[in-house]
Amino acid sequence: MSQTPTVDCPTCGAPVEWSLENTFRPFCSDRCKLIDLGAWASEEHKIPVSPDAEDDLFSEDFEPRH
Repeated sequence: MSQTPTVDCPTCGAPVEWSLENTFRPFCSDRCKLIDLGAWASEEHKIPVSPDAEDDLFSEDFEPRH
């Protein structure tokens, strides 16, 4: 009998069973999911941007697509 693999909850670190239905950021509870969502919504976490991309985004001649 094989043991179900586990991963750590991204919020509290508790072990969470890994499954094919729950492959992306598996949380141990709805509470941890909401805490994580709040941290991203309040910009406590940010996805890093490369310096070159940042220069393109904030240059004066930057024209966004419509």
